[in-house]
Amino acid sequence: MIDYLSKKFVLSHTGAKNLVKACISCTFSYLAIALSMGILYSFTNSLLLPMLENQSVEVNYGIYLLAFVIVTVLIYVAHYIQYNMTFYNTYIESAKMRISMAEHLRKMPLSFFGKRNLSDLTTTILTDVTGMEQALSHFIPEFIGSIISTTILSIVMLFFNFKMAIAAVWCVPVSFLLIILAKRKLLKIGYEDKQLKLKRTEKIQEGLESMKDLKAAHYTHQYLEEVDKVIDDNEKSQIKSEITNAIFVISAQMVLKLGIVTTVLAGVYYLASHQISLSVFLMFLIVASRLYDPLNGTLQNLAAMISCQSKIDRLSEIENYPIQTGQESFDPDYYDIEFNHVSFGYDKNQSVIHDVSFTARQGEITALIGQSGGGKSTIAKLASRFWDADKGRITVGGIDISQVDPEVLLSKYAIVFQDVVLFNASILENIRIGKKDASDKEVLAAAKLACCDEFVHQMEDGYQTVIGENGARLSGGQRQRISIARALLKDAPIIVLDEATASLDVENETFVQKALSTLIKNKTVIMIAHRMRTIANADHLIVLKDGKIVEEGRPQDLMRQKGIYYHMAKIQGISQQWKI
Repeated sequence: MIDYLSKKFVLSHTGAKNLVKACISCTFSYLAIALSMGILYSFTNSLLLPMLENQSVEVNYGIYLLAFVIVTVLIYVAHYIQYNMTFYNTYIESAKMRISMAEHLRKMPLSFFGKRNLSDLTTTILTDVTGMEQALSHFIPEFIGSIISTTILSIVMLFFNFKMAIAAVWCVPVSFLLIILAKRKLLKIGYEDKQLKLKRTEKIQEGLESMKDLKAAHYTHQYLEEVDKVIDDNEKSQIKSEITNAIFVISAQMVLKLGIVTTVLAGVYYLASHQISLSVFLMFLIVASRLYDPLNGTLQNLAAMISCQSKIDRLSEIENYPIQTGQESFDPDYYDIEFNHVSFGYDKNQSVIHDVSFTARQGEITALIGQSGGGKSTIAKLASRFWDADKGRITVGGIDISQVDPEVLLSKYAIVFQDVVLFNASILENIRIGKKDASDKEVLAAAKLACCDEFVHQMEDGYQTVIGENGARLSGGQRQRISIARALLKDAPIIVLDEATASLDVENETFVQKALSTLIKNKTVIMIAHRMRTIANADHLIVLKDGKIVEEGRPQDLMRQKGIYYHMAKIQGISQQWKI
């Protein structure tokens, strides 16, 4: 059962055990309250029966007072245990769930992130986990506890008096039937509502991220109209969900209330026909007044419980997605990167690179060039095991990288991509990401080599300047130089440069090229660039077209062939002479 609950609600083994404990504690809490009704019945009966039989009333009030005190203490203890089992343990489990999700995401291939956008993942990790936290602490244990306690009380009543029990409990299975009928409908609406909420979040996030472009294109008015439509659709969906929920919930609650009516009517009839005693009638009236309360309360949260299924499905998708694993040690004798008949596609129906084979040797610069969309960046990412190849084999030092843990593999890589990611921290700490245990002296030395001094010293706090979210306070060239400084600081045996100098002016590019020349000595370098001057000193050129290698060799050899590389160099040379 623990394994089932763990899988059903995406819980840890401990979390599943705690859920069972929470349900049991809620059951005991409800039964403790029912016990007080039993004492009340006994006390009332001891007063009423002698009076009806014209006998003197002799009641030991001390015993009943003691019983009420004991039951009150029992209820307090039961509620205290229930609070700890449902709330405290659930909050601990939700913290573990978030950490578990983050750890799982860390080990997942980038192909997963290509299928899910940022707002979707953020919603799953934050909103969905919060929703499950609320369900596991407020709704599910109380709902299950109410069902178990109501079932136990119903069985006891059936043994006490079968006819009166039927009159009192018939409404319980009928209300359950209404819940079952509601589940499918509410589940469908819940999924639709979730998708509309995601669409709303994505649309708003899109506007916040591209406000500059929206204003520049004079598209703000049209964008706001699109946002209004998405919000209106979401509002209509929520209204539909609430109305549907109200129809089923109110119907179930009305059926439960009818149980009191049938108990009274049946009791009066059986009492008048002398089939039951007044004490039995009194007992069923007391029990019926309390029997339906736990279920009645939990029914109000029916929609919230059913909507948990969509949250569980989204969390399970992440939890069950295969992660990239491999050996924990990686120390090859050399660092040649070899592609052997490699094919890959982001979509299984369409390949991006086809049967690619080449070797990037240690101590050489291997440059990938070609038209945009030719597969250059894809090859760089495959070499870093950001994705796994669909066909073929990629090795580093003769070791298949698909057999190496990605984080262990990347410890040997220093990567500078065109799209630089920076954090809302100081420049010093952003560079230190390249080597977390680096001293300030080492960080500053790397920054100087990457030509960061020029702009950093103009800032009010120098290297301690906080640069904003993703380096919002910096220009594209400044952001790229910080990324290069990271790579210089890491000083790894394999270097991947994807348009590393694309955002630099000619003067700074020259400085950075000198810094890179120091960095790449005796290392394996894969470089992607469009500027011919950037790859002029490359040892090995690979020209890609439509995901295939069409030319390969040294720059001077390819120039003599007068093929694609020659054509690209010639066109770029002409473009540099253009004047306006």
